[in-house]
Amino acid sequence: MALQLGDTAPDFNQESTDGPISFHQWAGDNWVVLFSHPKDFTPVCTTELGEVARLKPEFEKRNAKVIGLSVDPLDDHNAWCGDIEETQGQALNFPLLADADRKVANLYGMIHPNANDTLTVRSVFVIDPNKKIRLTITYPASTGRNFDEILRVIDSLQLTDGYKVATPVNWNDGDDVIIVPSLSNEDAQKLFPEGWDEKKPYLRMVKQPKTS
Repeated sequence: MALQLGDTAPDFNQESTDGPISFHQWAGDNWVVLFSHPKDFTPVCTTELGEVARLKPEFEKRNAKVIGLSVDPLDDHNAWCGDIEETQGQALNFPLLADADRKVANLYGMIHPNANDTLTVRSVFVIDPNKKIRLTITYPASTGRNFDEILRVIDSLQLTDGYKVATPVNWNDGDDVIIVPSLSNEDAQKLFPEGWDEKKPYLRMVKQPKTS
């Protein structure tokens, strides 16, 4: 059965470009973005890894660690790192799992046989500090991911975990948010004393709560 939102992210031990990884121990009390690549020395993957390396400080601001995966062996990973730095102007600065035995890929359902029965698709898992899966996205091999969107989702998850709000379409950090429908107006007044814009009883827009 496929992993679903709210499931505990499976633990594993696997080799990586940063040495052996015991996943839950490595994750600690951080958020984690685990994402897979179809194959080493491929063009789309090369651009993605360079971009994630550039964005690492943004993930760190959100207490999030990133970890990649490909089903190629560690020697190939290490050789590929040079190409990534040369072409993208950014060295790899996070671990890339060498999942040659497909242990992690199979555990997380990253191989979709009707697309390709040997290579991983572009899976993304966002995992919270309680090791719960909070987001899954699956892209085809031909489409590079938008990691700004993944950062946006982490912002939304962290905000909505802390406050009784949800984020509307195309929301970005700092935009107005929605008071959750389960919160009565009486209770909402205590949390949002400056009031809100009630477009419908179930659609109450309010300024984003200050998170710091």
